[in-house]
This record gives sequence, C-alpha cells and structure tokens, in this order.
Amino acid sequence: MQKEYPTRINPSEFEAELYGEWSEKGYFHADEHSKKPPYSIVIPPPNVTGSLHMGHALNNTLQDIMIRFHKLNGYETMWMPGTDHAGIATQNVVERLLASEGTSRHELGREKFIERVWEWKAQSGGTIINQLKRLGCACDWERERFTMDEGLSRAVRKVFVSLYKEGLIYRSDYIVNWCPRCHTALSDLEVEHEEIDGAFYHIYYPVKGTDIKLEVATTRPETMLGDTAVAVHPEDERYKHLIGKTVVLPILNREIPIIGDEYVDMDFGTGCLKVTPAHDPNDFLLGMKHNLENVSVMDENAVINENGGEFCGLDRFEARKQVVVRLAELGLFVAKKTHQHKVGHCYRCKTVIEPRISLQWFLNIKEMSNAAVNAVQSGQIVIKPETWHKTFYNWMNDIRDWCISRQIWWGHRIPAWYCKCGEIMVEEETPEKCSRCGSTNLEQETDVLDTWFSSGLWPFSTQGWPENTDTLQKFYPTSTLITGFDILFFWVARMMMFGLKFMDKEPFKEVYLHALIRDKDGQKMSKSKGNVIDPLTMIDKYGADAFRFTLAAFAAQGRDIKLDEARIDGYRSFVNKIWNASRFILTGYNGQKFTADTRLSLEDKWILQNLKETEEKVSKAVKNYDFNEAALAVYHFFWHKFCDWYIELIKPRIYDETKRDDAYAVAAYVIEKSLVLMHPFMPFVTEYIYKLVTDKESIMLADWEKFDFAYSEEMTEMEEIIELIGLIRNIRGEYNVSMSKQLKAYVKTDRELTKTAFAKYRDMVMNLARLEVLEMTDSAVPNASQNIAPSFEVYVSLEGLVDVEAEIQKLEKELVKLEKDHSIYGGKLKNENYLKNARPEVVEKDKEKFAEIDDKLNKVKETIERLKGQC
Repeated sequence: MQKEYPTRINPSEFEAELYGEWSEKGYFHADEHSKKPPYSIVIPPPNVTGSLHMGHALNNTLQDIMIRFHKLNGYETMWMPGTDHAGIATQNVVERLLASEGTSRHELGREKFIERVWEWKAQSGGTIINQLKRLGCACDWERERFTMDEGLSRAVRKVFVSLYKEGLIYRSDYIVNWCPRCHTALSDLEVEHEEIDGAFYHIYYPVKGTDIKLEVATTRPETMLGDTAVAVHPEDERYKHLIGKTVVLPILNREIPIIGDEYVDMDFGTGCLKVTPAHDPNDFLLGMKHNLENVSVMDENAVINENGGEFCGLDRFEARKQVVVRLAELGLFVAKKTHQHKVGHCYRCKTVIEPRISLQWFLNIKEMSNAAVNAVQSGQIVIKPETWHKTFYNWMNDIRDWCISRQIWWGHRIPAWYCKCGEIMVEEETPEKCSRCGSTNLEQETDVLDTWFSSGLWPFSTQGWPENTDTLQKFYPTSTLITGFDILFFWVARMMMFGLKFMDKEPFKEVYLHALIRDKDGQKMSKSKGNVIDPLTMIDKYGADAFRFTLAAFAAQGRDIKLDEARIDGYRSFVNKIWNASRFILTGYNGQKFTADTRLSLEDKWILQNLKETEEKVSKAVKNYDFNEAALAVYHFFWHKFCDWYIELIKPRIYDETKRDDAYAVAAYVIEKSLVLMHPFMPFVTEYIYKLVTDKESIMLADWEKFDFAYSEEMTEMEEIIELIGLIRNIRGEYNVSMSKQLKAYVKTDRELTKTAFAKYRDMVMNLARLEVLEMTDSAVPNASQNIAPSFEVYVSLEGLVDVEAEIQKLEKELVKLEKDHSIYGGKLKNENYLKNARPEVVEKDKEKFAEIDDKLNKVKETIERLKGQC
C-alpha cells in the first residue's frame, strides 16, 4: 500500500518544533572536552536594543552555514552568542521611556537609573535573540553572554588597569568629537560624515595699526568668537611680512596674533586661516604647536557661553546667522559662497557633532595597531576579500589615540578613584582608602568606557578570560569571524589589537567581510525611502529556508546584494520542489538501502557522479566563503539534474517490479545525501524530510560524506544523451509540436563513442524525446529542423507536422513588432541626455529589456531563414 503525503508543506507547521527539539537535545552545545577538532565563531553581538534587520539576517545566515557545515564535517563547533550593552543607544531608549512617564534619569539618580536599565533589559532586551532562533541559528545558547555581565565586566577592569599601569591609558584635556544631544564624546569612528549643502563665509580681520584687512573663509562663522590666531604660510609673499603682528578679532575686538605655519595651504581659499583651537581638531594641534590660548565659546549643549559676548545663550546655528548679520553691520562681511562639504554627525542620534576640548581618558594604541597590521601582512590573520587590505593598512597606520571615555551612565564605569589630595587610583577592586594620604573619602570616575572597548575583548572574555578555562583552551583562537565591512575598524581591528596584546594570539584565523543588502534597484534600504524588507515578514511569508537560501545565493564576495522579494518567492518554489521530489520517491519507497549489491543503470551512475562533483564544489566554495557558488551548486544539482532528469529517467524502472527496488534505493540515497549538502543553507526542510527518508535521529548528527564514485565514462555518455533529448525538445517547442505527436529524429556524427551510446540507449532517448524514429545518418536530412552539439548534429523531420508557409508568416509578423521595439529601446540607450538624466535603475531595466528583445530578434531571424531553406 502506497503512503500518502501532503502535496505542499507549510514551514510554519514544523520550524518552531524542530528548533525546539534541536535546543532540547543539546545539538548546538559545544563540548570543550571533545577530541574532535575545534571550529568556533563568535557572533558580532547585536545591540541589546535591536531587532532583526536584513544586515543581521545575512550575517547570521552566513555564520550558521559555516557552523552547520563544519559540524557535519566532524568538527566540535561552538558559535558563541550574546548581546552588546550598547551604551548610548540603550541609555537613549530608557531615557525616552522615563520621559513618557514624566521623569528623567537625573531625577532618579545614577543608581536608580542603572537599576531601571537592568529592568528594561530583563523585559525587552532579548527580542533579537528570539528572532535569531526563528532564523534557525545554531548558537550555543547555554554560553550566551552579555557585555555587562559579571565575567565580562571583570575582564574589562583587568584590561583597563593593565593598560593604565603600562602607561598606555592616560587622562588629558584634548579636543574630541562631542554630541550635544547625547552629551558624550565620540571616537572618530562613531562620527558619520554626510555631504551637505553649506557655504564658505568670507570675513575681514583688520590688521592692527594698518589699513590691511586679512580675508579668511570659514564654514562655521560662529566659531570665530573663539579664534586665538590667524595663520599664514611663512613663505607666502602676500602675508609673510605680517607674521608677528596682530589682528583685531571682529565683534569681540580681542587682539590675536598672526602666525606662520607650513600647515597652511597657500593655494586654498585666500591663504589665510582662522585658528580656533577649542573648536577644530586641526586648529587644536596648531594651538599646541604655537602655545595658543584655548577659548571655548560653547557649552555641552552647543549653546554659546559667556565667552561669546552678545551672542551668549544662542544655539550655535542661530548664532551663525546673528554673527553674519553683525559682521555685515560692521562692514567686515565679504561674501557667502555656497559649498558642498562633509559634516560629522553622531552615529546614534544623527546630531551634528561639535569639536570640543574636554578632559577625557585616552588609549595609546599605536603599538597595538602595528601588531595587528603585522598579523595581517604575515598571513597570521587572513582578511577576505583581500580588496579590504589596503583600506585596513591605511587606517591602521594613520591611527590616533582612542578616546575611550563616555559621559553617560550606562556602561562599564571607569575603575578610577579620586582623592582630594590629588591622588588618582586605578585598580581592579574598589580601594578602601587613598594610597597617598589614607583618606577614605574617595570618589569614583563618573565616565563609562566606550562600548567598543568591552566588545573588543569579545573573543576571549566570552570564553572565561582572565581565567584559563577549558573553553579557551579548546576554542581560542576562534576559526573565523564573519561580519559587515562597515565595522572593520569599529570592532574587528580592536579585537585584533586586544587579542594579540592580552592572549599573545590572534583572536581569529580568518575574517570574512560581507557586503551590504540593498533593494532590487541597488538603493540602500531606509525607512524614509519605504524600501525596507523586514526579515521576519519574509520568514512568515515564505519560510526561513527560502529566505536563507536567497541570501546565500546572492552573497557573492565583494558585491552588494540586490534583494527582490520575488527572488525569495522563487526559492520558496525550490523548497517545494525538494519536497515534491522527495514525496514522489517516498510514496513508493519501502526502505530499500543503497549497497554494493545494488544494480546500477546508466542514469544511476550519472546521478551518483554528479552527486560527488556537487559535494566537491560545495565544500570548496563554503571553505572559500563563496556562498553563492555553493548555494547555486546544490540548486542546480537537485533541481536540474535530480528532478528534471533523473526522476524522469527512472520512471520506467519504478513501474517495473523487477527493477523498482534498485531504482528506489539509489533515488532515496541521493535524496538523503542531497539533504545533507543542502542542510547548512536550509536547515528546517532538510531535517523534516531527512526524518521521513531515513530512520535516523537528526540530520544534525549526519556525516558529510566524501564520495568515491568513479563513473566519468558513464557521465559523458549520459550527458550526450541528455543533450540529444534536450535539442529534440527544443525543436518541438520552437515549432509548437504537441507532446502527443511522435517525431522522427536523425543523428549525424563521426564519433564512434557517440554512435555506440545512442545505439545502446536508444529506447531511453525515444521514450523521453517522444520519438517514433531514431536513426543514424551520414548526411543532412531535407525538410527537417537542425540543432548542433559539439559531437553530433540532430535533424527532426517537420514533414506533416508544420505548415512551413504559415509558420513563416507568423514569425514575420512577430519580427516586425520586435524590430520596432528594438529601435525604440536602442534609440533610448544611444541618447546621451536620457542616459545622463534618467535614474540608474531605470536605465538598467531598459538595458535588460533591450538585451532580451535583441536575443529574441536574432532567434526569430534564424528560424525564418531555416524555414525558408526548407521551402
């Protein structure tokens, strides 16, 4: 009695159940005492405030592919999961929550506020973790970490104290990137530079005791209130005689010196540079060099302070307008010239940052950055794609000291204590009294550490460091890191530096930097554009497997992914194809096993050889991070080789009781092994079918088999037979000949092996090509359509099947329409104005349409010529 299976499967009916079973049985948990070789990955910890977006989906799908692939290949795999406390982002979330309740963190006080953040984290901070589970991530959840948990906090303190006592961490007044909204310093990496429409404001600075006026240009006229010099190049003939004199600062009438410095570009602008050390990082360095005064004219809110004279109390942008008005009244405003330039914005709240002198903690990382560069140059750490090497070296070699302190409350509080006697104590444990005067009246530093400081320790702090744990012994260094290229310097470089410094080993052996996901037109996804694709919506609609497979199939190295929902729908069809092919075999399969005694036909040997070659392609591609090539290899094999051909080829045998068992045994074996090859990409459906095809517990316990089939000769024979059948089918389709009509086909070839193969498997060809005649010929066949292959030609007689004259007339009508469209699209693509003004995605679609029309046009012309030759 045949078994019955549903014609379609609904992923929502089994995905959650299977994931729960995997978790419950501990399939994701790594055994640090295992004798298997280790393979480990640390997850780029998503912000605790986050929810799954397309970047997360791609990143974690690729990591999951690597983990599942290596687990099947006999490795002890550990994928370390966790979340980042995300200092600024989390504080902003909780502050907004407090504001909605009519209170603030300042009203609560620091201790109560921190308690409130922990409460929020317990209630809402696990959202993204649950979403990663829906994606199918095989993380070792028993090892889940948080950058603020007790163990990681201890690691952070140890590293900070160690670096401080080595003299690499220091506290100093320095100019920093200041966010007036978040009220904190930002590192250079946390500043996003955006192109804006601005202007150069040209202003006169009168030289004291003369009629000379120096013209300077600035994009921020409000900062002139803090000017402490005007700089010129010492060899500039226009101005070098003025060096040492003073100018009168407009409006405030403060005298400031004219200084000479090679930093000034004589050919840029007017050649005169206003110097505002307290509000520009380059000016700050000039100020240090020339011992200039630092005059800050803004407070922490970017509001003009008492040093700004009559503009005190104005917001910086309002002050900009008022300063220009006042300069015009004084006759010292020259002109405003529009100018596009890049302006720094806070990466969190998008507020324009303000350079500001502040007392901050810094880490001198030059020596550590050199070690990281050497590790990459020597091959100790491999970065893929290699195109990122140059960018990495340039940035690392030009690195500045890292401002590691943040003026917020949520984060790792800096372990420094101050005494009124002036002593600063930096210790791992809270000191009871001052080491100098013995006072117990100590105050801890209020600043917290930059979030990237703690996440830089992630590869070893998550594994129990500073204790020398068994987990560290087994899984450090980790095997690979997969992340987006956009945090190469935020995070990847910092992990390299800290790992090499504190573990004396690289934190990972390989780094794979994947590209960005864009919409189908290549545009960056954003809520404002309305082109954001929600991963969870896609999973609900198409299933996790189809969604994951789409991401993998488009994840080519170094190339952004253009994601179209239609593609996900297309790969859902692939999931259904896998099920329908499996269901077809399962319906008549009675558990026969593929063994050495199984009688193999030509098509069996062909599919087994294809299975072997596909495994080799997939293994090589995954190891090289060519995820798209790996995905497309299994897709092509299963859909086009197994479903389109092999199942059709064995149908005569499965309806023959004497041959049925062997056919089913091979088919079931190929399905089982194919499911293993597809499992890293599509974990759910492969597990679901695997349990039906085999009597085994789980596909996660399967072995990734290296096949030793050697059927190359049979492979060649079968490929020629498939090509022959395909060419005959093409002719049938070209002339719209119904499958109910049997054709007459004639093969011309000089190759003896081809003749032998076609004669030997004549019945197979006639059955699948629906032929009444299949004969060899030594010459061309009249009144027949011809197709050519590398080793043979095939002729299909059209006599009695096609009205040649009518077919020519029909094709000539189609030709007229195609030529018209060809002219329209070809003309557009030759029009330079159109190409210049049309949106790139529209031009791209027109190019695709033109190529499609051009291809059809050539085919129709060829067919007409061929038919006319038969008249």
